[in-house]
Amino acid sequence: MTDKVLMKGNEAIAEAAILAGCRFYFGYPITPQTEVAAYMAKRMPKIGSVFLQAESEVAAINMVYGVSAAGKRVMTSSSSPGISLKSEGLSYLAGSDLPALVVNVQRGGPGLGGIQPSQSDYFQATKGGGHGDYKMIVLAPASVQEMASLTVKGFDLADKYRMTSMILADGTMGQMMEPVSLEKVEVTSYEKPWAVTGTKCERKHNIANSLFLVPEELERMNFARFERYKAIEENEVMYESFMMDDAEICVVAYGIAARVSKNAIVEARKKGIKVGLVRPITLWPFPKKVLLDAAEKVKSFISVELSMGQMIEDIELAIKCKRPVTLCNRAGGMIPSPKQVLEAIENADKGGKE
Repeated sequence: MTDKVLMKGNEAIAEAAILAGCRFYFGYPITPQTEVAAYMAKRMPKIGSVFLQAESEVAAINMVYGVSAAGKRVMTSSSSPGISLKSEGLSYLAGSDLPALVVNVQRGGPGLGGIQPSQSDYFQATKGGGHGDYKMIVLAPASVQEMASLTVKGFDLADKYRMTSMILADGTMGQMMEPVSLEKVEVTSYEKPWAVTGTKCERKHNIANSLFLVPEELERMNFARFERYKAIEENEVMYESFMMDDAEICVVAYGIAARVSKNAIVEARKKGIKVGLVRPITLWPFPKKVLLDAAEKVKSFISVELSMGQMIEDIELAIKCKRPVTLCNRAGGMIPSPKQVLEAIENADKGGKE
């Protein structure tokens, strides 16, 4: 029997990062992710590792750049406005092909917004986040256990593909407490011949750099980078399918919205409505093929979001507009209730019979 401990989601991320080999953390406090930094401040010195509360989010992400360039596993965490401040650094990491794990425990926006949970940073995360042509691997946990397991996965994917991984969690996931198993964490080690570690007069200099003044060289780098992204889209898509075998309506949701949607789907099934759920675990790469295949079987889709409707656009693109997609949402820190999602399912069912 696996031992489990009761942990808050933010704490699970921090402990999992340590188990994954992260020995450097740079951050700045902001609700609702402050517990990540607080946990690291307590744990990292005890294991001979580095915790540093930077003077700003801008400083923190540039410290991440430096440690990553030296070939070490490194993490930073923040919440929505703080991630915006880190966006230039995220672009620099991408331009230098440096791996790192960035955690965004989202709050309501835009601006300072509020400290309640939200999913309104979806565009920011999945479409790059900063300037230039680049992507980040975006992982969306729907439980405290996944907060831990996807943190380990995020480090591994970042090292494997030399790019940034992001944990995109809504504030509910960060503050929620659930039993978590941290045993048998499997960590993959990757050689980093590109790391800036000193040559010892045995090799050529390695340089971490995102500046390419020759346009042909920059174009070549961008094309090569997107070939790598293509491989990620082919090999690293993760999703959960729930009651989709005979579904006529497909709900698409992630994070806390997916948990709420499952309750509504169970109730809808009791009423004889054939509905299922596709939960993207990777928001990028997005499960396009899964949804396109579903479009051949279902009559309609419902996107359940804690935003004004962002993921709905990726659903429409994935299914090539073959089926109607409706939005069931709350915003500003509010969470859709199972009743609200059930009503959206019932409306979709009625629409399909008219």
